[in-house]
Amino acid sequence: MGRLFGTDGVRGRANADLTPELALAVSGAAARVLIGHDPTHRPVAVIGRDPRASGEMLEAAVVAGLASAGADVLRVGVLPTPAVAFLTGLFNADLGVVLSASHNPMPDNGIKLFARGGHKLPDDLEVEIEELALAGEPTGRPTGSGVGRVRDVPDAGEQYIAHLLKAVPESLAGLHVLVDCAHGAASTVAPEVYRRAGATVTVVAAAPDGLNINDGVGSTHIEALAKQVVAAGADLGIAHDGDADRCLAVDADGEIVDGDQILALCATAMRDGGTLVENTVVATVMSNLGFHHAMRDAGIEVVTTAVGDRYVLEALRERGLNLGGEQSGHVVFTDAATTGDGLLTALHVMAAMARTNSPLAELAAVVQRLPQVLLNVPVGEKAAVAASATVSAAVAEADGELGDLGRILLRPSGTENLVRVMVEAPTSDQAEQIAHRVADVVAAAS
Repeated sequence: MGRLFGTDGVRGRANADLTPELALAVSGAAARVLIGHDPTHRPVAVIGRDPRASGEMLEAAVVAGLASAGADVLRVGVLPTPAVAFLTGLFNADLGVVLSASHNPMPDNGIKLFARGGHKLPDDLEVEIEELALAGEPTGRPTGSGVGRVRDVPDAGEQYIAHLLKAVPESLAGLHVLVDCAHGAASTVAPEVYRRAGATVTVVAAAPDGLNINDGVGSTHIEALAKQVVAAGADLGIAHDGDADRCLAVDADGEIVDGDQILALCATAMRDGGTLVENTVVATVMSNLGFHHAMRDAGIEVVTTAVGDRYVLEALRERGLNLGGEQSGHVVFTDAATTGDGLLTALHVMAAMARTNSPLAELAAVVQRLPQVLLNVPVGEKAAVAASATVSAAVAEADGELGDLGRILLRPSGTENLVRVMVEAPTSDQAEQIAHRVADVVAAAS
């Protein structure tokens, strides 16, 4: 068997790749690793999930794995991933466990682990857990009083809501927001927190039945929300994904506001309020060049990382910064969260609107997005192709042609035999022409 952990925990098709037996092994191994590091301490784990049907089955397996290894379990029910991270810290727990496949289709599921404080699990602990999970049936399980106890926390959602309202205390009175919950983990808490903050809330896709999560709704299917915002005459729309660790927005005219624009408007708002540490923001290499131009013009430095929220988090912690994010809508405010939080992000966006009495379109206009073309080119040896002399020459030629007005990014896929060619240029035609020209060179070099 290959590696269990990917970039965002253990993922797979529930009851096929991600079986109850695997969930039992991973959770039991996690508890045994924690106990091995401190045999005198009885670990506590917080577990939450999104509403997909397989979560019920996998939750039972994870709870059994943890308790059978001697860990006590606090079960918080259906809540967003960032809520579980927050509660892990709040309850001083040793481990947080989220059962979710985020924006993936309903048949998928995943196991994501948080360390003490709700932070990303260190790589060395992840490796230990994986090795132990794959080692087979454990021996010497605890018995009697050594078996872990399981307790439900019925007010967990209320504690998370209180945390969000404290983190962004501005009143949202006068704002009308449509919130698309993707029939996911935020279906109850997101509308509630926006109402308590003072907004008028119209709710979309907030009736999870275990089967409809992300099904044509949410941040990966935002077009329907855009039409609904215009029809309702609302000030904005907020679209979450299945586990609500991110959000995208729609302005009053139905225009989509992506993660780059959200990150930029939050950065400028925090700069204006004197709370943006070192006047610096963290973004990935996929952020649009228009974002970089906007930050340059605003006097805000950009630290650029590889693609993935884990790399954004690492840069934030290494530099002691407090704002970073991705084009996909994952935004991290480290003053109040240890991971991307779509609800916290939405509150910051709406607070900026309320504070400045400005429509979202005006705030989002700080970023003038350049036309972007992304092509996925199937290849044999992706690393060798990407590094070949002919490909490097084609990229250099394109880079010279674009100059300061655009850019080209070529990178091997992390999971497939693909080389991704991304071009941004002043016009769509130029971006298309250059991207296809370079893609042809990449294909020929395979």
